[in-house]
Amino acid sequence: MKRLFTFLPVAIVPLLLFSQRPDSIRLVAVADTALPEVAVSAFQSNLQWKAVPAAVALLGRNELARYGTASFVPVMNAVPGIRVEERSPASYRLSIRGSLLRSPFGVRNVKVYWNGIPLTDGGGNTYLNLVDLTQLTAVEIIKGPAASVYGAGTGGAVLLGSDPPYGRQKEYRFTAGILGGPYGLFQQQLGWEYSNAKISSSIQQSHQQADGYREQSASRKDMVKWQLSWRTTRQQLRFMAWYTDLYYQTPGGITLAQMQLNPKLARQPAGSLPGAVQQKAAIYNKTLLAAIQQETSLGKQWVWKNFLMSNHSSIANPFITNYEKRTETNMAAGSQLVYSIRKAAFRFQWVNGAEYLRNHSLIDNFGNRSGNADTVQFRDDIYAVQWFAFSQAQLSLAEKWVLTAGVSVNNQSYRYQRTTDPASTGFVRKNISGVVTPRLAIAYRVSKAISLYLLAAKGLSPPALAEVRPSDGNYYGNLEAEYGWNIEAGIKGASSDNRLQFDVAAYFFRLQNAIVRRTNAIGAEYFVNAGSTRQNGLETWIKYRLVRGGKRWVRDWSLWSSHTYQPYRFEAYQQSGIDYSGKNLTGVPRTIWVTGMDIEIRNGVYLNTSVNATGSLPLTDANDVMAEAYQLVQLKLGYRTRKKTQQFDWFIGVDNLLDQRYSLGNDINALGKRYYNPAPGRNAFAGVRCRF
Repeated sequence: MKRLFTFLPVAIVPLLLFSQRPDSIRLVAVADTALPEVAVSAFQSNLQWKAVPAAVALLGRNELARYGTASFVPVMNAVPGIRVEERSPASYRLSIRGSLLRSPFGVRNVKVYWNGIPLTDGGGNTYLNLVDLTQLTAVEIIKGPAASVYGAGTGGAVLLGSDPPYGRQKEYRFTAGILGGPYGLFQQQLGWEYSNAKISSSIQQSHQQADGYREQSASRKDMVKWQLSWRTTRQQLRFMAWYTDLYYQTPGGITLAQMQLNPKLARQPAGSLPGAVQQKAAIYNKTLLAAIQQETSLGKQWVWKNFLMSNHSSIANPFITNYEKRTETNMAAGSQLVYSIRKAAFRFQWVNGAEYLRNHSLIDNFGNRSGNADTVQFRDDIYAVQWFAFSQAQLSLAEKWVLTAGVSVNNQSYRYQRTTDPASTGFVRKNISGVVTPRLAIAYRVSKAISLYLLAAKGLSPPALAEVRPSDGNYYGNLEAEYGWNIEAGIKGASSDNRLQFDVAAYFFRLQNAIVRRTNAIGAEYFVNAGSTRQNGLETWIKYRLVRGGKRWVRDWSLWSSHTYQPYRFEAYQQSGIDYSGKNLTGVPRTIWVTGMDIEIRNGVYLNTSVNATGSLPLTDANDVMAEAYQLVQLKLGYRTRKKTQQFDWFIGVDNLLDQRYSLGNDINALGKRYYNPAPGRNAFAGVRCRF
């Protein structure tokens, strides 16, 4: 059966490609965008999705709202090659074509941008949980090393979008929504938009809270965001500012026996160490961000783009072994000069630019006495700076060929000082400089609707600040950057009538100096370089439209499926005298298959349903403990109405319909075999969204 699950999605693609007939099953999309006609912004390409020589996944409004709006997890996990975990509510971990070896929390090894502004800081970390799903309108996911335009990162890049559109005439729009569910889940959202031909502005507010399924797993998030765009014939200015107040408790991992006895337990006391409830383990994060962007047309062929961003974060983290208070000040700046020319079927674009990220962190560690900061243990002062310069050329010929060649020069530096150390003589410096990461890609249009592509790209990922100075409180200046080459081939496109859409990619990636997580005798983490890994895989996505714009009782009906095959292995890895070479990569399921159906009836009733079948995965480097496979069935039933400018969307949904017991976020190689963070069983939600 496992072999069937691995083979079937791959086999469906050629079957559908070569077995279509005019009188076959008729179908059309559920009010979503026809992907082959969408212009992709990844790599500054501005090409149709099927013509871009890269593995790029697009999520529009419908995909973002398919499962409700309380969590990124089901939305992102429907994309092949993507795995998002949530050990506790609002605690995201994101992996693109890779392992979560180095991500016990947060997002590392992946660059994240919001409307072109980097959310990834100079220390390589991204607080994705500060973003509210209700405030996004589109997401592009670049899979594999995104060298050149996006600098360092072996995983890829995520491009978040929320730009309010301009209007032909003066328009005002209001949005509102509420959602409720089990375990005290409540979400509320308000928005206001104004637009005309030259100005576009929006203000959005959102609130979400939950008591949590487990002990010590309550959460609360409040966010306010303002965006403003102004344009003239030759210039455009954009401004974005937002503030997030985020609080979530961290229950910690438990053992298999504890999960089987009571999955709602938080981490229990062990020996002299108290548990998560006693220490009131949690994260408090208050972040304010402001950014401005400028785009100027310098004639017919030249465009100059610039941005400037600053943010401030105040973070507190009562943990089992200590109480950390952190103040982070970040700034980012970037500039791009774009030259483009188009003559008949000939197109050429040349982009040159640079990006600078700076992080200054003041980290104070105290003892933790039942959730209160106690005696000072140490104080650290750290500067992290990341910058890169790049050049990329793109050539399109005769509507058949697209060639892209780019290169970036990457630099990462740290300055570290323990201010409470009387023997300190100043800052200790670490530099990773002058690393060149090229990218070469080519696409060939087999037909008007189908393209083949081939690419080779080198990725680089310096150690993040949270790895150079992890929770054990030590400084690891000897930690080196991981790097590797990715070779990839793919085919994507659609059938002639655009009913079938598909995307298949095979990649071969060898990672050197892989960074992996370790824990000491009291459970605090640190990181080491661990030789090399072989991360080859196959990704398949297909969508078939059975009905499109139907005039009978079914208006739209589509089936879709994504399949991820990741037989990742350690290639050369020894730890504490034990050779793990040849073992399956820790934390990575070999197969993930997500398949679903979207259907809309002419009276406004719609149904979204999907099944996520995730295979078992190793929880230790030795592969002697495995997390069991699970199957998640999710369902959402709704009713949309529209009267003139008023739109209402009423919905109810069920998560984990089969009541599976599983861990949605495993602590790999955990001390005391506390690997598991159990997710809720069967639960339901309901809500309404309106726009007028």
